[in-house]
Amino acid sequence: MQGILEFLKTDSYLLMLSVITIILFIGFLVVLISNIKLNNRYKSFMKKIGNGKNIEEDLERFMNKVDRVGEQNVEIISFCKNLDEDISKCIQKIGIVRYSAFKDTGSDLSFAVALLDEKNNGVVFNGIYSREMSNIYAKPVESGNSKYTLSDEETEAIEKAVKSNNLYKAR
Repeated sequence: MQGILEFLKTDSYLLMLSVITIILFIGFLVVLISNIKLNNRYKSFMKKIGNGKNIEEDLERFMNKVDRVGEQNVEIISFCKNLDEDISKCIQKIGIVRYSAFKDTGSDLSFAVALLDEKNNGVVFNGIYSREMSNIYAKPVESGNSKYTLSDEETEAIEKAVKSNNLYKAR
């Protein structure tokens, strides 16, 4: 142990530390210069790929746009879900039956029209035409039925609407 302490106090030790420090400094400079060259080659490569523009900046802009599109897609999906919920309450099914209410009138001028939503709720109209007058009646429809007495034509119009398979649905 005493020999090591004596060696640390000598000039040889200081000279050896100086040489090691110089070698490490030279190594640091070599690594720094190669890093600078590599960085320059990287920038040059990116400009060549980008046809004179820095492709790294273009990629960053592109990624920002992708993020914004992702956020917009979430908003659009939410909006579409709300639309789907609203559309289910709109008239989507229509059934029409033309008939002759009285034997003395021709051309099937009377009619029954059922207008229903996705859950078969809505209204049925019955227009009765005669030579002297014309009347229109409306009855509410819930789940394909009405609490009011329905004529055969009104029932047929509702059945046609229910079986229309959302023919008029906006999808």
